[in-house]
Amino acid sequence: MATQNIIVIGSGLGGLASAIRLRAMGYAVTILEARDQPGGRAGVFERDGYTFDAGPTVVTASYLFDELFALVGRDREDYVSFGPVDPFYRVVFPDGERFDYVGDEDRLLSQIKEFNPKDVDGYRAFAAHAKKIFDVGYTQLADKPFDRAGAMMKIVPDLIRLGCYRSVYGLVSQYIQDERLRQVLTFEPLLVGGNPFRVPAIYALIHTLEKKWGIEYAKGGTTAIVSAMCRLLAELDVDIRLNTPVVEIEVEGRRAVAVRTGDGERIECAAVVSNADPSFVYTRMVAAKHRRVNRDWLIKRKKQSMSLFVGYFGARKTWPKLAHHTIILGRRYRELLEDIFERKVLADDFSLYLHAPTRSDPDMAPPGCEAFYVLSPVPNNRSGVDWEARGQSYFDGILDFLDEDHVPGLRDNLDVNFFVTPNYFERDLRSVHGNAFGLEPRLSQSAFFRYHNRSEDVGGLYFVGAGTHPGAGMPGVLTSAKVLERLIPAPSPGDALPLPRTPAPRVAS
Repeated sequence: MATQNIIVIGSGLGGLASAIRLRAMGYAVTILEARDQPGGRAGVFERDGYTFDAGPTVVTASYLFDELFALVGRDREDYVSFGPVDPFYRVVFPDGERFDYVGDEDRLLSQIKEFNPKDVDGYRAFAAHAKKIFDVGYTQLADKPFDRAGAMMKIVPDLIRLGCYRSVYGLVSQYIQDERLRQVLTFEPLLVGGNPFRVPAIYALIHTLEKKWGIEYAKGGTTAIVSAMCRLLAELDVDIRLNTPVVEIEVEGRRAVAVRTGDGERIECAAVVSNADPSFVYTRMVAAKHRRVNRDWLIKRKKQSMSLFVGYFGARKTWPKLAHHTIILGRRYRELLEDIFERKVLADDFSLYLHAPTRSDPDMAPPGCEAFYVLSPVPNNRSGVDWEARGQSYFDGILDFLDEDHVPGLRDNLDVNFFVTPNYFERDLRSVHGNAFGLEPRLSQSAFFRYHNRSEDVGGLYFVGAGTHPGAGMPGVLTSAKVLERLIPAPSPGDALPLPRTPAPRVAS
């Protein structure tokens, strides 16, 4: 490719990472963002002195951020700082019993022994199995494109040998007897939109990934990561245009040649990298006549991931004994997940993820106050739930539950509160059916069977982010940007756009 502008659609973490990598390769890059702020799902809400991360909050494999800054001669620590979270997660059961999921092996095994001594050896065997899956599924394959059937066939023997055709829950159950410990070791796929009873066992690699690099928190919240990446891109002369939705990818000779924005502007380009939901991009931005593979009827048959109900609230009090991340499990596990993923009904009960970032960063709330985020997995909008009518009562039920059992006195100290529903994901984030994680990561929608990073229909059209390989979660979307380097040829030395001079370091605030 000659040096021309590459358009990146969307400024989520995958889009921002792609822009940095493309700029490091020598391309000029322009990011077009439909919303009024960068970050995509990793946006931010600010209310009355409280800062609420809108979406992802769990940072792991932070070396991927270090790589991005190092590519252009910068040190990530000059832009944003990370600190460890301990425990990684606190898992609370309906009877009030809890399990602190930690990185320290001795502490972890001690807790497992208290639940069921026989599961200590079983956990060791499971962790060893998960490590083998990690060595194949992450180390060897995460940043490799899977747009050719031959690439998939090469790894099938390894996947079969490792039992990756089973579910994560099935794999864990092979080694662990205690049902509570099975839940502790299988909730992680929910963080990338997968049902533990149906997501393939290759996703057990998440267990090893978290053990290897830990769970961290960015000072200032995930929004501080977005701000750091945007600051870096500004230094690299990358323009991020907000309030600029793309409505069409123009195709000539089976190749993307331009995009058209909502206000009618036509922007020519050498290539398009989309951080948007591939289902949305194909059906809404690429004319049907240009799509021989990704046709409307095939896209309609794909299973979109679950959605989320997310409540944000601040309180005029603190609860120091709370963990940074708490997983509150309901009385039903498998049955609730069936309601969410398969039956697509809004259940009366729920399991919750409670995020209390002021444990690690008091500046996320006014002095003496606490900022919270509570997430409830819910079916996507194929459920037909009228969220305009039911949203407030659903949130009230969650707040009452937390006040009674987990955050006593919350109601009396509530200062600010609001929520988003699957409608937010569908309308604001332009995700088909309001999915929160792209396609559901089933066996039939993983690796080669997921949307490809390089379009089969349109030359010069590429995909990054949760909807494509390797999948959702911060490591997934950041690694999808690494895949681009294997698909987009670098410009010739004479055509490459040089990087600006490296500025003097500035300590992150």
